[in-house]
Amino acid sequence: MSLAAALQFAVFLLIVTLGVRPLGSYLFCVFNHERTLLDPFLAPVERLAYRLCGVNIRKQMAWGEYAASFLIFATAGTVLLYGVLRLQSFLPFYFREYTTTKMTPDLAMNTAISFSTATTWQAYAGETTLSYTSQIFGLAVQNILAGASGLAVGIAFIRGFAQKHSTTIGNFWVDLLRAVLWVLVPATLVGVLLLVWQGVPLNWNPYVHATTLEGREQVIPQGPVAILEFTKNIGTNGGGFFNANGAHPLANPTPLSNVIGMLAIAQIPAALTYTFGIMVRNKRQGWVLYWVMVAIFSLSLILGQAAEQRRNPALAGVDQRVSSQQPGGNMEGKEVRFGIAQSVLTAVTTSAGASGSYNSMHDSYMPLGGLVPLVNMLLGELSFGGLGTGIFSLIMVLLLGVFLAGLMVGRTPEYLGKKITPTANKMIMLYTLAAPIVVLMLTAIAVIVPQGLQGLTTNHGPHGLTSILYAYTSSFGNNGQNFAGLNGNAFFYNVTTAMAMMAGRFLLAIPALALAGEFARQGHVPETRGTLRTDSFMFGVFLLICILALTGLAFFPVLTLGPVLEHLLMH
Repeated sequence: MSLAAALQFAVFLLIVTLGVRPLGSYLFCVFNHERTLLDPFLAPVERLAYRLCGVNIRKQMAWGEYAASFLIFATAGTVLLYGVLRLQSFLPFYFREYTTTKMTPDLAMNTAISFSTATTWQAYAGETTLSYTSQIFGLAVQNILAGASGLAVGIAFIRGFAQKHSTTIGNFWVDLLRAVLWVLVPATLVGVLLLVWQGVPLNWNPYVHATTLEGREQVIPQGPVAILEFTKNIGTNGGGFFNANGAHPLANPTPLSNVIGMLAIAQIPAALTYTFGIMVRNKRQGWVLYWVMVAIFSLSLILGQAAEQRRNPALAGVDQRVSSQQPGGNMEGKEVRFGIAQSVLTAVTTSAGASGSYNSMHDSYMPLGGLVPLVNMLLGELSFGGLGTGIFSLIMVLLLGVFLAGLMVGRTPEYLGKKITPTANKMIMLYTLAAPIVVLMLTAIAVIVPQGLQGLTTNHGPHGLTSILYAYTSSFGNNGQNFAGLNGNAFFYNVTTAMAMMAGRFLLAIPALALAGEFARQGHVPETRGTLRTDSFMFGVFLLICILALTGLAFFPVLTLGPVLEHLLMH
């Protein structure tokens, strides 16, 4: 790894680390209803919203009611977005001459589910499929709302550990509104202004016709790009205004705009570890979780950079050495303005952070380079994860590790004074088995039925298998990025990826809420000399090993048939 790449990675992680404590403390104040600087401006808006919607802020919900509210909200968002997409030709700012891709019922259904589940899998090109109205009042709104609902679930999950002898874990509608007003909207206002400063368009102008140096006519889309581009990152959604996503020069014009987007993805999920530490009254516990996230993130950066900086053996006779004239390595599918380091940083951040945004074509990565974001998604939003989903995903794996450690020493496993009961074990197992069952089953179906194989337009063999596996992994992980070379806008893939998105959103969040309800009902078991220390360096190492072992046991066979085999064949 070059010194320049190492410095870029180190500075990014340093900025994230410096923001963990202040932002984590702010999130604690927001959801614990303690005073913040924004209260004088937002409290009246909050009270008005409660009156208009008839929300009783004093009503606390059991986990079942909280989960039902979460499902109802997601369903309502899906239906409303589906209506906007199907009716977009009758709404303002629809340019019929440029919207050449038909919004079919199955594509509209897939897109509506995609954005309401914070997945933003895009089986379409934004600039040739959607109107400005659909992009902003449909997709960007769902970026905020779906992200806020995930954050609310994460906070409710943490409350399960913090409360004692309680049958409730909070009020979904209160948590949702505070996530929108106090967290996502203020961050979006600042972030949009920063992107506009960097050159991202924010207007409602029609498409522009220009003549290139070769004398050909080019159509340049404009529109309120900055709004969608920042909300996709802050909400850990990832759906881009353009088909090229963050590789498009109008969506992501400079290295600084790229870093702003990556910080928007990583900062809040990283800070939730400190919020967790405050709420459970054990800040060391929160820092252990954070440094495990950093370890996974750093390992991904090192492996990804090493894979992409190496010479591509398929390009015989081409000078791929690093020099003052070129970065060397594999630059296929990457923007020169970002280079290998910024491309790898984005690939790792978006794949580990449940955001499908990208600034380079992962399909063009070296086999082991493409393996890195794929494995990050298979790990399950652990570093730094999505809004709310990252923290509960990491703790669910931690609880499995605690259970295994308890079996080794013959003790009833417990974590933070909460016993891991048979009911809790069932929720943990449901969470653990959901990804292998859904992802591997849908991948197996796609590679044996004609409708699945027809989607492979350019990729075949091991690379084709990786494309299909990547699609279902990304959909289930509510990530949304694709491996290209796979025609996702087909009835088969629109239906099956939608199934994976819903499974990834609800088969993970609902067991997490049930587990929170189980722990909230318990008291606090005092520590003894035999209690397993979970806030130590050794436990952090143990947790990291559990994460890698669990993912390897579930997915190593299919990975050997895809990117690993492709790497061996290439060499």
